[in-house]
Amino acid sequence: MTGVFWFAFFAAHLKTYVVATECDSLSVEFIVQKGDALLAAIEDDVRSDLSKVNINVVTRFLDKDDFNSNMTAGNFNLCFSETWGPPYDPHSYAASWNTPDEAHYAAMKGMSAPNTQNRLTENISAVLVEEDLQKREEKWQDILMAVHEQAIDLPFSGKRIPTVLSKRLTGYVAGQQQFDYPVQNLAVLSGSSTITVAPGAQTGLFDTVGRLDPHTYRPNEFFANNWVYEGLVAYGAHGVIEPALATSWMISDSMEGGQKYTFKLRDGVKFHDGSDWNCDVAKLNFDHVLSKPLTTGDYHGWYDLPKQIVSWHCALADEFVVITKDAYYPLLQELTYIRPLRMLSPAMFVNGGTTDSSTNNSCHAGWGTIEGNGATITCSGIKGVSGTGPFKFIETMSNGDVKFERHTDYWRLRPQVETLIVKKYANHGAVMAALLDGSLDAVMGSGVLEPADLESIRTRPTSDFQVFLGPAIQNRMIIINSNKAPTADLRIRKVIIHAVNKAKIIDKELYGLAKPVDTLFPKNAPFCDVDLTPRWDYDFEKASLLRCPVTDAEISTSRVCAAPAITALATSLIMFFFEASLLFARF
Repeated sequence: MTGVFWFAFFAAHLKTYVVATECDSLSVEFIVQKGDALLAAIEDDVRSDLSKVNINVVTRFLDKDDFNSNMTAGNFNLCFSETWGPPYDPHSYAASWNTPDEAHYAAMKGMSAPNTQNRLTENISAVLVEEDLQKREEKWQDILMAVHEQAIDLPFSGKRIPTVLSKRLTGYVAGQQQFDYPVQNLAVLSGSSTITVAPGAQTGLFDTVGRLDPHTYRPNEFFANNWVYEGLVAYGAHGVIEPALATSWMISDSMEGGQKYTFKLRDGVKFHDGSDWNCDVAKLNFDHVLSKPLTTGDYHGWYDLPKQIVSWHCALADEFVVITKDAYYPLLQELTYIRPLRMLSPAMFVNGGTTDSSTNNSCHAGWGTIEGNGATITCSGIKGVSGTGPFKFIETMSNGDVKFERHTDYWRLRPQVETLIVKKYANHGAVMAALLDGSLDAVMGSGVLEPADLESIRTRPTSDFQVFLGPAIQNRMIIINSNKAPTADLRIRKVIIHAVNKAKIIDKELYGLAKPVDTLFPKNAPFCDVDLTPRWDYDFEKASLLRCPVTDAEISTSRVCAAPAITALATSLIMFFFEASLLFARF
C-alpha cells in the first residue's frame, strides 16, 4: 500500500471523529430498575459508548413501582426490556404492545406512516387468526419488518438462564419458560431433604412471593405460582403442548364460526387442601378470570385469549368445552401461561365452589369494583393458597424467607425434595457468601449473582457447585422511545443502535456467556427466523455520520470553527501524515 493510501485512510477516519465530537450535545433519559447488577453494569457501558457520539445519558435507577409508572407514562428515552421467551414469543409479546402497561405501548406512539401504531395493532390482531400457515408466516414477516424499520429497539443479547447447584443435588433440568425452576425434578444425594434456594425474581433479587393468588399479577412471583398452581395444559420441550390437568383434547369447528376445544380432564387429582379437581372447578376458575370487565387491556386483556374465548361449559363431569370467536391459533400455548388461568381450589374462593363471579370475584380485593364490557364485578380476593402443583405454600417467615413443602398427593411423580426454603438476601454479595459458606444449596435464575461471581464459580478448577446455562430463550433489548425528543427522531434512534458496541460489552460484563443479537425476537421463536435489513449492528462510523451529517465544505468552515482545539490537532495530524505519505512514496 502507498503512503497516499494511508493518508486518505487516516483523513477519512479523522473526519468521522471530528464530525462525531463537533455536533451539539443531546441528552437522553435512561430508566433502569434497581436490583439487577447486570443491567447496572451494562448501563454504564452504554452511557460510555453514546458519549462518543456526543449523546449524554442521564440515568435514573428506580424501584419497581416507580420504574413501571415512568415506563407506562412514556417518561423515558431508553429503558431495558426483554422478550418474554417461550411460550409467549412472538404472539403474546406483540399483542401486549397495545396495552398501556407495557413500555412498547408508549415507545411506539411516535411511529410514522404507513406503519403507525394503530396499523401495527390491526396487523397483529389479523395474524393471530390467520389459518393459512404460509400467509401467517408472510404476515409475521411484514410485522417484524415494520417494527425493525422504525428502530424502536436496540437488540442487545440472547438471555440464558443460569443455575448453580450444590453437588449434594442432582437431576437438573432446564425450565421451558422464564421463571420456570423445576425444583420438583431435583434429587438429594446427601444430607437433609430440605433445600435452600435463591431464585431469580421479577426484580432480580427475590423480595416476596406476594399474595400467591393465581388469577392476578404483581407482587405475585411467577416462579412461586408455577410451583403451586397448574393449568389445563403445560409447555414442554421444543414447544410441545403437553397434558396437565387435562389428559387430552379435540379441536373442531364451531357452529358460530370459531373453534370448539373439548378437554378430557384428569381423574384423581387433589388440591393441596384435599379438594377434588373436576369440571365444575375448571368452570369456576374460568368464570372468575374471564368475567367481562377483566378482559379489557387494564387487566387480562394484555394477551388475546380472554377476548377470543366466548363461552365455556361442562359437557360431562370430566369434559370441559371451550368455544372461541375465531380460529385462534395460539390458544393452547396461551393456556400454558403461569398466570392468570391456573387453577385455584374451590375451597379458596370466598364462598367456596358456589362463589358468584360478579359479586365476589377472585380478583385482588384491592382492585375494588370494576366496570367494563357492559358488566360490573366486585373483587373479593381469595381465602388462601391452594393449587395442584408439586409444592404447597406453608408460610412466610419473620426474616422474609418462604417455606414450601412437597405435595404428597401430587399426580405426577412425587418430588424428592421434602421442604423448600426460598431465601431472601439483602444484596448479591450476600448470595455469593451463602453459597460459599454452604448455607445455600441453589441459585436459580438471572439477576441473583453478580456476573463476575457466576464466572468465578463456573471456572474454578475444583468446586462444590455445578453451573448450568439454559438455552437462549429470550432477547434482551433497549427500547427507544419514538414519542419523546430527541429519540422521536428516527435518525437519532439509528445513531444509538449503531453506536453501542454490544460484543465488547457482552465480553466485559457477561464474560462471553451470551451473544449479540440484531433482531427483536430470538431466531428460534415461531415465525421469527427472518432476515431483517439493515442489520442493527455496531458501526461507529455509520453512527457518527448519522449523528452529524455534514459536507466536506462544512467540515472546513463553520464546523471547524466550532471546535478549534480539535480542529488544530486534526490539521496538524493530517499534515504530518500527508508529508509522511510523500516520503514513503519515494521508496
